[in-house]
Amino acid sequence: MNSPLIQLLVLAGIAVFLILRLRGVLGTREGFEKPAVTRPDPNSRTGKPDFDVIEGGPDLDITDHVEEDSDAAKALATMKRVDPTFNVSEFLSGARGAYEMILMAFENGDLDSIVPFISEDVYEAFAGVVDERQRQGLTIEAKFIGISDMTLTDAEFEEVTNEGEISVRFKSEMTSVVRDNAGDVIEGSASEIKRQKDTWTFARKMDSGDPNWRLVATGE
Repeated sequence: MNSPLIQLLVLAGIAVFLILRLRGVLGTREGFEKPAVTRPDPNSRTGKPDFDVIEGGPDLDITDHVEEDSDAAKALATMKRVDPTFNVSEFLSGARGAYEMILMAFENGDLDSIVPFISEDVYEAFAGVVDERQRQGLTIEAKFIGISDMTLTDAEFEEVTNEGEISVRFKSEMTSVVRDNAGDVIEGSASEIKRQKDTWTFARKMDSGDPNWRLVATGE
């Protein structure tokens, strides 16, 4: 066998050896190779989160506003069972707007605009104050600044009438100027912020289909 043929056979053997070594290394996925990443199948068991969802847990729409297992929480839960569309957070959002609307209507003596949103007792109490102002020739210039704090303080449900009542405490800021017949300021200042606290109670028949709540009581 001549020398060139021997050299060719030796080179061929080395090439086969190197190919086998490379295939062995690549087949093990070791070293710095980036691992394969696949999206888990949401319908498979392996695609589920590592925690279990607890059924029947607390209703956060209630416990975010009152203590769990309190009488108020139980009343709110009953309201939601009677009217599945009722939402505590949405009620409070509406109560915030109603507070400003009703308060400013009272300050301005414009009670006709809020008749659908207040009970007869509240209307009579407000009207008595407005009539007395007019008798004395007083006018009020009020400007609502905003609500600094709002808290759900109590909730009750009457099963016989299916009426729910929710009490909310408001802390608000406004300016108020009282003028006499001559236009002179006798109380307040346009630059002096007046801070006040009110606790209002709203009521609604939960099975009536009417989503509107009415103001039925006021206090500090």
